Amino acid sequence: MRTFIAIELSEDIKSALDQVESHLKYSGADVKWIAKENIHLTLKFLGEINDAKCEKIKSILDTIAKSTKPFYISIKDIGAFPKIDYPRVIWVGLDKGAVESTELAGKIDSELAKIGFEKETRPFSAHLTIGRVRSLKNKQALKEKITGYQLPSASSPRFSVGIVTLFQSKLTPSGSIYTKLHESKFT
Repeated sequence: MRTFIAIELSEDIKSALDQVESHLKYSGADVKWIAKENIHLTLKFLGEINDAKCEKIKSILDTIAKSTKPFYISIKDIGAFPKIDYPRVIWVGLDKGAVESTELAGKIDSELAKIGFEKETRPFSAHLTIGRVRSLKNKQALKEKITGYQLPSASSPRFSVGIVTLFQSKLTPSGSIYTKLHESKFT
């Protein structure tokens, strides 16, 4: 089964991301927007695993969660990977919670390396993917919408993170379907 580890978002954060997406859609760019219910903070993509590996991952996540304190997440910046002039992925960054998310992703990466997963070569970037650019259609208009939009940080919703989740991802022609396999609660 194809899997990843992530933090689920609150409805308030998802609604704020929905507003950002609505603003960016006015660019007329060719973007496949991520369904609101599928937006999450990915901590580690695992790829294909078997049931035995899944049980080891659950155990590792439970151990990490026991030594992790809940923390708050809020959103701030909008950007694009690999860079704004050649966008492939449109993202919203974290304000509160960026440091804690990075530390959590690092712990997960280190512990999973002990059971055979490759360590990440790129530094972790605390971001929420909201869309994937499919073509260069209206690229300049999209760039202007991204750079011209300011998230209201003072009124940005925030929520307390207290769970890390192992998800299964099934790819379908109409998009990915995510199923929770395991939740590990922080102490």
